[in-house]
Amino acid sequence: MEWRNTESSITIFDDTRLSGVADTPEGWDAIQRDLDKLEMWAHVNLMRFNKAKYKVLHLGQGKPYQYRLGDEGIESSPAEKDLGVLVDEKLDVSWQCALAAQKANHILGCMKTSVASGLREGILPLYSTLVRPHLEYCIQLWSPQYRKDMDLLERVQRRTMKMIRGLEHLSCEERL
Repeated sequence: MEWRNTESSITIFDDTRLSGVADTPEGWDAIQRDLDKLEMWAHVNLMRFNKAKYKVLHLGQGKPYQYRLGDEGIESSPAEKDLGVLVDEKLDVSWQCALAAQKANHILGCMKTSVASGLREGILPLYSTLVRPHLEYCIQLWSPQYRKDMDLLERVQRRTMKMIRGLEHLSCEERL
């Protein structure tokens, strides 16, 4: 099967993703036809999809459509992780901020127990290498919109500064 014969967008990276506009019955049918083409392609090439891993993420308002891959229905999901970024049906990034802060705080906890001195020369390189990437990964996509999400991420920075002797009294902007 040639991928150009599909009406939807299909990407194959680590996983296969099919996306399209489905705001009318014609749009639903187009996506279902493309799913049928994917299933046929896999059958012809003696491959099979792990159907248990397939999920449908409906974005926007409207009645969700029940898609199928082969003869099995594909269940809907309120949120899915794509290349490390959590996307939900409302495109709200609060969960992504919470996950990033959680990972960063976990690493900070490990740093606190592992680094004996609270010297700037020891903590800042570790922060830049191990913690900051979690706070900045794909931030252009999930840039926090709410004050509560920004505060959550800034708390990680404040916690880092409290670990460094002599910088506890400075504001975040002055420190990093």
